[in-house]
Amino acid sequence: MKVSKIREMDDQVLTGEIAKAENELMHLRMKASIGSLDNPMEIRHLRRAIARMHTVLGERRKQNN
Repeated sequence: MKVSKIREMDDQVLTGEIAKAENELMHLRMKASIGSLDNPMEIRHLRRAIARMHTVLGERRKQNN
């Protein structure tokens, strides 16, 4: 997910997206552990997307304080 799209979301939507992405990451890791993951790069992309979302959320919180 691009940062521009993330910045368009409000805090509640962004928090929900983070929760969904973390849940999906958990499922991908389980698939990887049993060997049924088709594309292991999905884990890296999802981890980085989660980090981007956390970064934008942190920037907003810092800006509001």
